[in-house]
Amino acid sequence: MKIKDLAIIDRPREKLEKYGPDKLTDPELLAVLLGSGIKGLNVVELAKRIVKMIERTGPVKVGLENLLKEKGLGKAKAMQVIAALEFGKRINSEQKAEILSPSDAWKLCGDIRNSKKEHFVAFYLDTRSKLIERQIISIGTLNASLVHPREVFEPAIVLRAASVIVAHNHPSGDTEPSDDDITSTKRLTEAGKILGIELLDHVIVTAAGFSSLKDKGLV
Repeated sequence: MKIKDLAIIDRPREKLEKYGPDKLTDPELLAVLLGSGIKGLNVVELAKRIVKMIERTGPVKVGLENLLKEKGLGKAKAMQVIAALEFGKRINSEQKAEILSPSDAWKLCGDIRNSKKEHFVAFYLDTRSKLIERQIISIGTLNASLVHPREVFEPAIVLRAASVIVAHNHPSGDTEPSDDDITSTKRLTEAGKILGIELLDHVIVTAAGFSSLKDKGLV
């Protein structure tokens, strides 16, 4: 299907103009940047394919060589994707947001709040609660195998973080923690104590709001 065959409301540029960038999905935002598709794939379909690759490998590991393995994706479009990822990384690193509350964490989860998949992210903070880096730890239903303390605290050690806040979205819209949420939080809290890197909070986010496991006495 060509992009002109989509309903106007489903065309990324028109959707952005009418509703703003926060209403676009990740593939739709990328589609706006790419501008056009390739033979056999309209720009939205192409963007979805690229986003799936980024989810599989992580944005840091998506290089020009890997992108060029995608059939039909030329060097020019691959470089557009690389440039967009690098730009986003630089902007994030320059902002150095301060995270002092669950609300602050919720605001920095705008990219996952509406996702239909659970994304587990970690915010690595310095001694002044300034954000050093945010990383997506896993994508999928939260359980012990996906959110192992090693996956959360290994970057903390590398980044010399003083503390960590973790967050994940509930696609259901329910902000109440599940049994798996509570179990994983307890494991992370204990691991943080051993390593001397405090887990400050675990925030569950949805499009409409959030809840803090610390406020519930679970951290």
